[in-house]
Formats: sequence, structure tokens, C-alpha cells
Amino acid sequence: MSQPLVSILVPFRNTESFIGECLDSILKQTYTNWEAIFIDDGSNDSSFSIVDAITKQDTRIKLYGNNDSGIIAALQTAYSHCNGEYISRMDSDDIMTPNRLEIMVSNLQKHGRKHLAIGQVHYFREDGLSDGFARYEKWLNRLTIAGNNFSEIYKECVIPSPCWMLHRDDFEVCDGFNSNIYPEDYDLAFRFYKAGYTCIPCDKVLLHWRDYSTRTSRTHENYAHNSFLDLKVHYFLDLNYDASRPLAIWGAGTKGKTLAKILLSFEIPFYWICDNPKKIGKHIYEQKLLNFDYLAQLDNPQSIVTVANEQAQSEIKFYFEKQKMESMIDYFFFC
Repeated sequence: MSQPLVSILVPFRNTESFIGECLDSILKQTYTNWEAIFIDDGSNDSSFSIVDAITKQDTRIKLYGNNDSGIIAALQTAYSHCNGEYISRMDSDDIMTPNRLEIMVSNLQKHGRKHLAIGQVHYFREDGLSDGFARYEKWLNRLTIAGNNFSEIYKECVIPSPCWMLHRDDFEVCDGFNSNIYPEDYDLAFRFYKAGYTCIPCDKVLLHWRDYSTRTSRTHENYAHNSFLDLKVHYFLDLNYDASRPLAIWGAGTKGKTLAKILLSFEIPFYWICDNPKKIGKHIYEQKLLNFDYLAQLDNPQSIVTVANEQAQSEIKFYFEKQKMESMIDYFFFC
């Protein structure tokens, strides 16, 4: 098969400690027909100089300043300069495996349009990885190996932001980077889901994903948990909510309370259930908390689960299955 051009879009800001490794991993790709569009988002360290030096050695590396400021504007700027038939994204602090592009292009050529190429990821951190990131890696890779990522999209972002590829036309159909909604990677994943794209299963690690204390996703307000929940509710109401069915919130912890406030602001009626005897019968935001078995009295309900405990989640899922309820139709885990 021919080698179509792949555009790799790489926004960066003050990543001088890591951007050299990122560049090196791109240059070592076994698939060679690519262009890497690096966009400097206002760096005040040596990041720009490091990339600029490589552009003089390899013309496939291209360097521009951001047309505005922020990662969304940087991605929009990168896309305006790219020419590839396939579009991919990379973060300047991460590392591609040498076969990443080759595998992704091969998968897209095999499966055709309306497919999304993704890969397994490996998180790493110099001072040791937190348990939360280790669990996220395991969860994400479990979905990716089967290609059923969208089956749990309301839990967390199911598409690794620096490790996807799709046909340019498909990217434009779902409005690409034109959305100004944060978190931008999760919003894009929802738009892939809305467009009906299919994730291509992958059993190989294609990205080494770096974590460190000053990473943007850890420090910027646009990546706060409330932003994630607002986004989930927005797409749930757009794509999966059936207003003809009663809606139940399961759980009255912090996330359950925040979800309740969001639904009340949209004047969406709901029943609020939990299995905590200290909360059952009490009122929060003028909504009475009901025992979880009240769900059986509702006619064909939909449920949003906000309970974070994994053991409790397993028990709740078992309960739904006993009632012959289906995931992503009758119930949705929001954590």
C-alpha cells in the first residue's frame, strides 16, 4: 500500500526537559511519510530553540508560534498548517514507540473511514507513579485491547489524548479542534463517540505517557473535576438521556451532589437514591434521598451512578444485570 502523509500536531510550552525525547521518538518512526507540526504556546525556556535546531536537520519537523494562547488555540494553529491525509496528536513531554505510526496507519487502511486508531499506553514518572494513574492505565488499556472504549466514556476520558489517529475527513466531520470546550481532549472523545466512530482494537503499547507535578492536566483549572462533570452531563443530555423515562442519581457523595446541582440548574427531574442509612430520608437541595430499592418502583428508569468505590460499583452493576438492564442504555457510570 502507499504511504499517505500523517500530520502529527504537537503543542508545547516550557517542556525543555522533555521535548528532545519527544522529537527523537518521532524521528525514529518506522513509518517515514509524516510531518510534525510543533506550535510554541509562549515558552520562556529553551523549548523553542531545541525544536528550531531540529527543523534545520529534518524538514519534516515544522515550527510555528501560536496564533493566540492556550492549548486549544495551539491545536487550531497546528491544524491550519498541516497537510496530512491522516491526523494525529502528540504531547511534547511524551514518547512514541518506534512502530506507533506504522501500526496506526496500517489499522486505518485496513478498517477504512469512520474508524479511530488508538494504542495501549504506559504511564511513567521519575519519582514513582501514583496508584490513581496506574489504575487509569490498566482501565484504559483494558478498553483499548477490545476496542470498546466508548462503552465507558462517562467514567473518564477513554481516548488517550496523545495517542490517536484518524482520517482527515472524519476529523473534520466531528469539527476537529474548532470546539473551545475544556477539557479539550475529553470533549473531542465525546465528539468521536457522537459521530459513531469505531475504535480499532490494539494490544500494543504505542505511547509512553509522562506524568509530573507541573503537567498542565494537573495544574490548570480547565482540568478540574467539575469541568469533567459538566462535560459529561452536557453530552449525556444530548446523546443518551431519554426524557420519557424517569432518571435516577445513585450516590450522594461529593460527585452525586454536584451532579444533582447541575441537573437542577437544567430543570431536569430526577429521583435520588443511595444505600447509606445515614442519608436515606434526608433532603439535600430539597430533594429527598431514597433507598436504592426504590428504583424497582420506577417504570423503565435510567440511572446515573456516582459511587466511586470499586467494590460498590461491582455490586451496583450486578444489581442492574439482575434487573436485565443494559449499560449505556439503562445505566451509566459517571466515575
